[in-house]
Amino acid sequence: MIFKGTKLYSIFGNKCPRCHEGSFFENANPFNLKKFDKMNEQCKVCNEPFEREPGFYFGGMYGSYALYTALIASVFVSFVVIGEINIFYVLAVLIPLIILTQPLFFRWGRLFWINIFVKYDPEAHKKPQRNVPKW
Repeated sequence: MIFKGTKLYSIFGNKCPRCHEGSFFENANPFNLKKFDKMNEQCKVCNEPFEREPGFYFGGMYGSYALYTALIASVFVSFVVIGEINIFYVLAVLIPLIILTQPLFFRWGRLFWINIFVKYDPEAHKKPQRNVPKW
């Protein structure tokens, strides 16, 4: 169980990193392929801006890259090394798995990145709007 107030709660729950109440992405369903990448401009509860600056989420690609690396390595080790299954069968499983997890890993990478820079504040919804310039 992931508790409110932790970074993992924000990342896996699609929540604002500051108040853990507002949604980070517009649509809660990551598999709605037309809207899986649409973020709110700011939190509707505490007004934390999600659009930091141009290119801010470039760093989120490192988080999703780490997730893909872990996925590929774990599938390879479990199927090829432990299970001694032919590599072509592994690729037949791995390629669709990578395609299916793309929306999740995209979101988790961005949420991971913003959670590095924004600290959780349980009183955030009571404080006035933060003044962050729009780019």
